[in-house]
Amino acid sequence: KVFMGDTGSLSIGGMIGVVAICCKQEFLLAVVGGVFVIEAISVIMQVLSFQLTGRRIFAMSPLHHHFELVGWKENTVIVRFWILSAVFALLGLATLKLR
Repeated sequence: KVFMGDTGSLSIGGMIGVVAICCKQEFLLAVVGGVFVIEAISVIMQVLSFQLTGRRIFAMSPLHHHFELVGWKENTVIVRFWILSAVFALLGLATLKLR
C-alpha cells in the first residue's frame, strides 16, 4: 500500500482551501469536506476534554480510530465514511442550487 505523506496531503489541502477562498465558497468547502471537519473536531474535543476534565470522550481520536477500537472492522469504517462523504457531497450540490 502507498499512502500520501504530510507534504503531499497538506499542499493539496492548502491548494483546495485557496481555491475555495478565491471562489468565495468557503462554506461549501466545509460542507463537502464534512468528514474531514468531523475528524478534526473530534481531535479538538478529545484534547479539550482531557485538558479540562482529565477524561477522554472517545476511546481514541481521530474518530475513525475510536470506531476501530470499539470493534468495527476497518472496511466497515471506510464504507460508512464513504457513505457520509457522499451525503456531504450531495448536501454541497444542494447548497449550490439554493444560491
